[in-house]
Parts: sequence; C-alpha cells; structure tokens
Amino acid sequence: MTSNPSNRRRVLTGITTTGTPHLGNYVGAIKPAIAASRDESFDSFYFLADYHALVKCFEPERIHQSTLEIAATWLALGLDTSRSVFYRQSDIAEIPELTWLLTCATAKGLMNRSHAYKAQVADNEAAGEDPDYGISMGLFCYPILMAADILMFNAHSVPVGKDQIQHLEMARDIAARFNHRYGERFVLPEAATDEFVATLPGTDGRKMSKSYDNTIPLWLPEKKLRKAIMKIKTNSQEPGEPKDPDEASVYAVYAAFASKAQRAEMRQAFSDGISWGEVKQQLFELVNSELSAPRERYEALINDPAKIEKELNQGAERARAIATPFIDELRHAVGIRRLD
Repeated sequence: MTSNPSNRRRVLTGITTTGTPHLGNYVGAIKPAIAASRDESFDSFYFLADYHALVKCFEPERIHQSTLEIAATWLALGLDTSRSVFYRQSDIAEIPELTWLLTCATAKGLMNRSHAYKAQVADNEAAGEDPDYGISMGLFCYPILMAADILMFNAHSVPVGKDQIQHLEMARDIAARFNHRYGERFVLPEAATDEFVATLPGTDGRKMSKSYDNTIPLWLPEKKLRKAIMKIKTNSQEPGEPKDPDEASVYAVYAAFASKAQRAEMRQAFSDGISWGEVKQQLFELVNSELSAPRERYEALINDPAKIEKELNQGAERARAIATPFIDELRHAVGIRRLD
C-alpha cells in the first residue's frame, strides 16, 4: 500500500473545472476541505478536476478559464499549500494510468448502475431515442476516473454532496475488487457529508448546479450578490404568516453559512412570520460578511496567474512523489514488470 509515513488520515477533494465557482461549491466542498487542511490530524489533498471537465464541456477556453478561477478561489479562501497537496489532475500522469488498471478490474454492471448514466438513458428513452444516444465513454466510465483520483492517494475521507455518495460507494467496490484480485493495495474510502451543506439548493429550489443555470457565483460584487440572493424562489406566504424553514430554499442556504445559534434564531423567526425579504437580507449580510475579505484576495490572484501556476507546479511535484512509486507497485502487482 502507498506509503503514509505520518499515519494521518488522508482527506481528498476535487472540483471540476467547467465554470465559475458558486456558493454550492464553496459550502459543499471548499469550505469544509480548507477547515480539514488546518487539522493536524489530517493529510489533505485538493485538486482541479480538469480531466473530469472533458466529460461534459467541449469549450477549451471555458475549461482553461475555470481552472484559473477555481485555483484562485482555493488560494483566496486560505488554503495553506505548505501543509496540503494542491494540484491539477492533468499534471499527474499516473492517474489516467491507474484509471486503466481499475477499468480492467471493474464490472460493466457496476457502471450500468451509475445514476448519471441511468438518467441519460431514461431521458433518451423518454424522447424516443436510442438508449445510448449521445452518451460518451467518458460519461459511462466517469466513476472509474473518480475512483482513480481517490485511490491514487489512498484517501480515507472524501467530502461530497449526497448526489456523489454513490460514486464513493463505487470507488469502494472497485478498490475491494482490485484488492481481492491483486492483494491489499487500496484503502476503502468513506464519504463525508454535512447535513447542512450536502446539497445546496439554487435560486430555483433545485440543486445548485451550472447545468440548471441556477447558481449564485461565489465572487459577485456586493450589489450583484444581494441581487442574486433576492432572486431565490420563495412561496407566496405573507409577512406575519408562520413559515416552514425545512420547505424553504432560502433557509437551506442560510443554514449552510450560519452557526448553530443563528440557525435556531432563524427557525424561530420563521415561526414568528418573518418576511421573505427580511430572510434574504439577513442571508445576504451573512454571506457577504464571510466573503468580503477573501473577495479582495481573489481579485489580486486572478490578475497574477503566474503565481497560481507556481503553486500548482509545486503541488504536482509533491503529488507525483506519492503517485510515481505507488503506480510502480501497482504495475508490479498486476504483472507489468521488468524482465530482468
């Protein structure tokens, strides 16, 4: 098994480089991951998932710009790259090689059960198309690449939203199958979710996602941030009417940023009939106060891409120091060895 001389638990998180970071990315992955990076009981790995971006995005400049924006976001929010490994997925050649080794040990039936694949098939059938119309092998095999990202560094814990838990379970299945065939090589990873941030709703009440065009970009200026928050969909209940926070998207977003005490106060305010406008104003103030200082750092970084590139290159060196000897071990395990 890949060496881990510190014997600390490893935490790994990646964000796909297909767009501008939004509040859902922040509370669901970036914020808890950065908090974990400050915990000396963990070894932390953070990466820009640019290979994953190719599954759905066919705009090279968008992927390139997104890589810059997401890297600047991690650094602006306080990622300590001296204590964690921060890298670009495509800089680690061992990851696609591991993907192939895992592909050869993965049952097709497991991939058939992927939610993303099944959803696309269902959409095609509903439209009267061939079930596999428009489905690439990238989409079909996406969970194997995700497994390789995790297993390359034998991560113990992976912070994810509820919609990604299935992929973590698949990674465990793939690792267990490989271990059974070739000996104990991989740690079986665990999904880490937070009940308040697992899946953040967007402005229309659905999961906040670039696919739904319902995101609130993370680095909006104050006025635009407030305007975006005011657009969050609510029902027609009037001020003074008791409201159910568990049915309100605006409360779910508030809860992701609030402390335990603030959540309790807001729930009481809902019972007391707080107006939707006041809820949104308090949400804006809460979010803006948390992001105002990092916003300034982000603007400085986005205008200094050379500084970001240097950080990523240093991170890649540290990642490859782990990946290179481990892939050699895995090659040997499967029988790909020197003849002498």
